[in-house]
Amino acid sequence: MAEQLKLLILNASSDERHTIRATLEYLKVFEFIEASDSQDALTILKKQSVNVIITGLSVGKIDGWRFSRMIRSGLLSTPKNTPILLIPPIYCERIAETTARSYGIDAVLPFEHQDMLPQVLANVLSTHLEKSSRLNLLLLEPIQQKADEITEQLQLNFAITHVTSSKSALNAYNQQQFAIVLLDATASQAESSSVLVEEILQHNSKQAIVTIIDNNDADYAEQLLLSGVTDFIRAPYDPSFLNKVCDHAARREDFMVSYAEFAHKVEQLSISEVRYKELFSAHQRILLHLNTVVLELDQLGKIRFINPAWETLSGFGVKSTLQQSLVDYCSDECKEKLNATINDILNGGMHQQQVEIQLNHKNGSQIWVECRLQLIKNSRNNATITATIDNIHERKQAEFKLRHLALHDTLTGLHNRYYFDQQLNKICQTKHTYDDVEHALIYIDLDHFKIINDSKGHQQGDIVLKDVAQLFEANINAKHLVCRIGGDEFAVILKNTQLLDAHLIAESICSAVEQHEFKSEEQTYSISCSIGLTQITAKNCDPNECLKQADISLYIAKSLGRNLVHCYSKEDAQNNTLQTGLEWGHEIRQALQQDSIELHYQPIWDFKANKVAYFEALLRLKVNNKLIFPNQFIPSLELLNDTFLMDQCVIRNAIASVAKHSELNQVAINLSAQSFLDERLLPHIESSLEKYQVPPTRIIFEITESASVNNLKATRKMIEKLNSLGCHFSIDDFGTGFSTFNYLKQLPAQHVKIDGSFVRDMINDPIDLALVKAINDISRSLDKSSVAEYVESEEIFFALKDIGVDYGQGYFIARPVPVEKVKPALEIIYQKKPFSQQ
Repeated sequence: MAEQLKLLILNASSDERHTIRATLEYLKVFEFIEASDSQDALTILKKQSVNVIITGLSVGKIDGWRFSRMIRSGLLSTPKNTPILLIPPIYCERIAETTARSYGIDAVLPFEHQDMLPQVLANVLSTHLEKSSRLNLLLLEPIQQKADEITEQLQLNFAITHVTSSKSALNAYNQQQFAIVLLDATASQAESSSVLVEEILQHNSKQAIVTIIDNNDADYAEQLLLSGVTDFIRAPYDPSFLNKVCDHAARREDFMVSYAEFAHKVEQLSISEVRYKELFSAHQRILLHLNTVVLELDQLGKIRFINPAWETLSGFGVKSTLQQSLVDYCSDECKEKLNATINDILNGGMHQQQVEIQLNHKNGSQIWVECRLQLIKNSRNNATITATIDNIHERKQAEFKLRHLALHDTLTGLHNRYYFDQQLNKICQTKHTYDDVEHALIYIDLDHFKIINDSKGHQQGDIVLKDVAQLFEANINAKHLVCRIGGDEFAVILKNTQLLDAHLIAESICSAVEQHEFKSEEQTYSISCSIGLTQITAKNCDPNECLKQADISLYIAKSLGRNLVHCYSKEDAQNNTLQTGLEWGHEIRQALQQDSIELHYQPIWDFKANKVAYFEALLRLKVNNKLIFPNQFIPSLELLNDTFLMDQCVIRNAIASVAKHSELNQVAINLSAQSFLDERLLPHIESSLEKYQVPPTRIIFEITESASVNNLKATRKMIEKLNSLGCHFSIDDFGTGFSTFNYLKQLPAQHVKIDGSFVRDMINDPIDLALVKAINDISRSLDKSSVAEYVESEEIFFALKDIGVDYGQGYFIARPVPVEKVKPALEIIYQKKPFSQQ
């Protein structure tokens, strides 16, 4: 097993250090080193090297930014390019990421999103390795479109920092070393670019600078070169030529210095043979003690020189290795890659190339190494290749483990949604040689899984999901792809499988799940699953369409009674019905995107103050000049998982109406369960309140009891955030669960809405009356206001008032009306009995 990567965690809070460690410990990839103060961390890094650093911001007298600058200085034992991840307590995306780049920080992750730490670390390590060979380039180009074109042309070879002004260029230049500076020196920018060139060269007379010009004046070009500019290119230009000019300019100083040093050494060696021998001895001592393997290959790829580091790396002796082919020491999978690289260099390809390969160790194991090869020609034009080999086995193992994590579901070990989408696109885009090649896609949903989560808890639900995943792997051939899409939904891509065989596999999955016994403590119970099936053929190979077909089939399987397999067919009337529902959903989505909505407002009566206390906003869609009510479109939106778009429209329009109409003193807005926990919700509310300058206290948000109970912790957190803004909150339809009285005290809501099904029959049904009284009493004891829905008669109105309910809502008081009719409606209410006589 490979040695673990050393990870330094720097954070003043022991709790946060513990949380970070706990998030990563299960990977078994890292050896953890902890420090609570930046100076303690620097003491550690002066003595030893680490592979990756995670730091907070307030970590002592030297903060996280300047601590990162120390790492990048190269003054410590740890390499200056060690990956750094910053975890601040608060997070402003644009500022944090811009500052991070300035201080050489690879990534920024707010502490509240620490669950994403493994994925971010995977990206940091892999990105860090991929970008390490690119040269830094500072681009000054005021026009964004030109900058984007230049970036696209150069991004493979250069890490580009783009600025739009001379001042920004100098700031960037003073903060970071650049191999090359690329300036727009066309007619409109000539003067400012000239001044910038002078200031840069005063700072570093050897800085490589390339300018883009657009005139044919040879004197101007000569003036640029005399001023110290390395090279220039005339617009318009060929993209490949720009890349070549920049590459040559960036490396010019290296070429010139190397040549000068070489010429000087030759002159010295020609003067004294003794000096030559001393230099040779020095090189030999370096090679003897160097950890990097250095070797020389002849034109046949055979080793004719190699240093002792080879034996430490591979276990093979130096003498036994000489005159052997380097390719012979490669694993079978890498031989072709190394051989092709060597042949390419010898046959006129790039003279310097780098390749990652696996070497066979003498003990039978395999080691990942990075091999850098370079072509050398002597005075007689005979070609040889020099190479260096470094051990990167630990880094590769960490990369493989982290990439595995990025492509797999952490709970079940199955592939995740991201990998599923990749593979579905790939298999659909593959051109089939024969028309009869078929694949199949099955979509699986566990029946009534929510009951387990609700009754036994999410921990038991997770155990069931793991058991189900093992069942799938046991009943599905390894050549097929099994993925967890999310929650209790799974998908399987059956490769090279005809429809009948796919149907048999799907039936076997149903049977295996149904017959399996799931154990919870001392109780044993069973579940079932529903499966949707569709074909992937040369004629049906659009990934989105295939996924939609499988999804439709799954819904039909559920509607037919669950625990069965349904295969997609265009002739199926039920498919057409569901397809119509989906198409209707898309039409609704378009109406929402075009803001084709109308909000109606229903007054809420205050029994104690004898007046209208506030209003509830009720959504109506306008489609083809007709008003569509929620029960006609919300199911289709839920089918498309697009209720957040609906809530966006309602929030924006309701707040705009409150700003425009003073009579809407306070408005209640319903939120769907799907969008309530959407991370985009809170920023949208904040921006709408700010845009229309509406005090948050004039807004009440509502969510149903069932939706809030599903994720109590997240619901509480969201309510607290809304309360901190100044908004009020109401639990809607309370009493439908009725087993959830206890959870009310955990939610900081100000209002509790008694479900209308109890209110409607409370006069004739003593049980409903008792429930209404109980909900009102509990609300009062928890210092929450009670609101009764469905106040449809005068008798119900006065009964609620006698019970002591705080607010009432219903047709007896007033029907919902458009905003322009709210004032007239209020006048009618106050003139009508019994309101005017109380």
